[in-house]
Amino acid sequence: MRIGELSSRSGVPVPTIKFYVREGLLPAGRLTSPNQASYDSGHERRLRLIRALLDVGGLPLAAIGDVLRAVEDPEQPVHKVLGIAAKRLTPPRGGESGPELEDARDEVAELLERRGWRAGADGPAGESLAEVIVALRRAGHGGFVELLDDYAASAEAVARVDLDYVGRRVAREDLVESVVVGTVLGEAMFGALRRLAQADASARAYDGGPGGLIGPGGEGGASDEGRKSDASRKRAADGRGGADGASGEAVEVPGVAG
Repeated sequence: MRIGELSSRSGVPVPTIKFYVREGLLPAGRLTSPNQASYDSGHERRLRLIRALLDVGGLPLAAIGDVLRAVEDPEQPVHKVLGIAAKRLTPPRGGESGPELEDARDEVAELLERRGWRAGADGPAGESLAEVIVALRRAGHGGFVELLDDYAASAEAVARVDLDYVGRRVAREDLVESVVVGTVLGEAMFGALRRLAQADASARAYDGGPGGLIGPGGEGGASDEGRKSDASRKRAADGRGGADGASGEAVEVPGVAG
């Protein structure tokens, strides 16, 4: 296909495609004449991967270049490619130092040992976790750190799902690319799912969720107005509703929270 068709099919403008070729992110097309080149489905697939890593994964172009070079290197073990993708996904934060950080690093190392994880506490992800621990304590939420093992258990389950997806790939190119996608885009997907789950849990706990779930203070999930209306209907059905019960309006009932 010509570059115009590649642009149309991928949604990437022609000048951007040419820029990616110049930067080595996209292989050059096969020359069919001095001024024309032909592209194939592999170029389209690579473009879609670049845009996903850029737009959804939030990786800078330099990081995308590092990841793609690892993907293209047949000598790189898949585990090594995963490490490169994870490293670029967790950029160095820096600026932290002192005994608080050292203590947090020790906690990360103890967590990894406790769970038997074959990962380095001194790597980018471990360092990032240590800095998060410090930030939580400085913000007055050190108790959150007590949930580390609970979060780790959830992370293990997600990691198994990631690697199960990777294991379905047969060709090395597919397998390595799926590692990158699972690491970078999976991070974004899990973050979005977590926020959705939090919204649901919050609504159920604090906003009178469906099914009359019990909220804080032992009150039912139904709203105050709902409880008043239910009481009114009961009074009317018992023949004690009077004018108010017949009219269908909610009335105050002794002993019912209002």
